[in-house]
Amino acid sequence: GEERLALFTDTELFGALRQRRQVKRRPARQLVLSELSPGDYVIHVDHGIGRFVGTTTMQMAGAQREYLVLEYAQGDKLYVPTDHMDRLGPYYALGGQPPALSRLGGGEWARAKEKATEAAAKVARELVEVYAARELLPGIAFSTDSAWQKELEASFPFVETPDQLRAVQEVKADMESTKPMDRLVCGDVGYGKTEVALRAAFKAVSDGYQVAVLVPTTVLAQQHHETFRERLAPFPVNVEVLSRFRSPREQGEVVAELAAGTADIAIGTHRLLQKDVSFKKLGLVIVDEEHRFGVLHKERLKQMRREVDVLSMSATPIPRTLYMSLVSVRDMSTMETPPEERLPIKTYVSPYK
Repeated sequence: GEERLALFTDTELFGALRQRRQVKRRPARQLVLSELSPGDYVIHVDHGIGRFVGTTTMQMAGAQREYLVLEYAQGDKLYVPTDHMDRLGPYYALGGQPPALSRLGGGEWARAKEKATEAAAKVARELVEVYAARELLPGIAFSTDSAWQKELEASFPFVETPDQLRAVQEVKADMESTKPMDRLVCGDVGYGKTEVALRAAFKAVSDGYQVAVLVPTTVLAQQHHETFRERLAPFPVNVEVLSRFRSPREQGEVVAELAAGTADIAIGTHRLLQKDVSFKKLGLVIVDEEHRFGVLHKERLKQMRREVDVLSMSATPIPRTLYMSLVSVRDMSTMETPPEERLPIKTYVSPYK
């Protein structure tokens, strides 16, 4: 509606980014002196990444003050008054690798901040454009359930939970609407999210469209491939898998089938997002455990065809996804009822090896 569209197109979304030079930057989380140990890396909002050496006291303007001593590139030292600790934030190393220390007095850190700000603004702008287009462009209105659809669902070897049935109906209603679907199915492991996705995929294929199922790992891709092939074996549906487990020749054959439209469902990892992969008639994208993918990975699929239906599944959705669901940018189905005789999940913490 108009209110939701206003959310997408409101220029104030980027007001702070355009005014970034006037905004007084603060770290995401202020450091506490008791948390620091010599050798820890910290980020000064104006000077960049430094190494905490220790504390010292100095006489300044007739008063004794305590300072944090930070070491920067080329052995330079920065003395930060303890009452200015709001200018410091913790540094979280990617992969545990030590970072390169920033240089004091140069423009390197300022350029790094500017580059990061511009990259964030670009991603945000693309997201706004995609969701605004999805509101305005007509989507695919899939047909109501066919006889084959009812036959497939009747062959499910378990008793559906009430939440599972409700999620299936909500997904179907979205698919039959002219508005492009963008729904999150949220439920714990073993609550039946895969069956919801499988029924949605079969509904799309029954109308002559292709389905892309994006999963985070090659093992999960193989598991889904086996499940989909087993459940859809009685029907003329070609299910393929695209991952590093397939040889280059096999991958080339799958890519050719997708472009020709002879492959109906493609289950794959990030390999599905590479430039050589194209679909002849993509109608539905299913993203499993979306928190394992970056924003650009997921939006790349949406941009392939902006009117495509998107179904996301996760036991642990990321905050951005939850926020978009709570403000009605995306729809959400929750599955809170465990199937009968479902065993509890056992989690073990063990030393890395």
